[in-house]
Amino acid sequence: MSIVTDRRAWLLFALTALGLEATALWFQYAMGLDPCVKCVYERVAVLGLVAAGVLGALYPRALLLRIAAYLLWLISAAWGLRLALQHVGIQDDPSTAFSCSFAAEFPTWAKLDEWLPAVFLPTGYCDDIQWQWLSLTMAQWMVVVFALYLISLAVVLVIDWRRDRSR
Repeated sequence: MSIVTDRRAWLLFALTALGLEATALWFQYAMGLDPCVKCVYERVAVLGLVAAGVLGALYPRALLLRIAAYLLWLISAAWGLRLALQHVGIQDDPSTAFSCSFAAEFPTWAKLDEWLPAVFLPTGYCDDIQWQWLSLTMAQWMVVVFALYLISLAVVLVIDWRRDRSR
């Protein structure tokens, strides 16, 4: 059995992203850190990674399902990386803070901030650095996290491609 067809690997992937969501909520509710609109959008990107892991775990031997999971993984991680880089840019140059809205702008068919405000309602400012670890801000850590998800996707795609070629 290959890692790409192992349900446990897909579930582990989903659990890592779910752990990030839980950590975000812990930062918000246990530590009192207010999420900004970029933070909220990054949470949505991480939820996309959770969904990709669950999708891949449904039936990992089905190529079309794996491809759909890979696409969701790619879109979520790339979008998250883009958001995190923008967030870092705002924190590095506070004069750009006005480019960060205080209200989430979700599409009318997915008003996450209204449906689940405890998770998706921004209450902070994008240029506010509330936490650092090893001299990196939370936004910088999210750049690292999303980059690692993209790198891991590349590794998994190579493994899947080699697996198919060896058949």
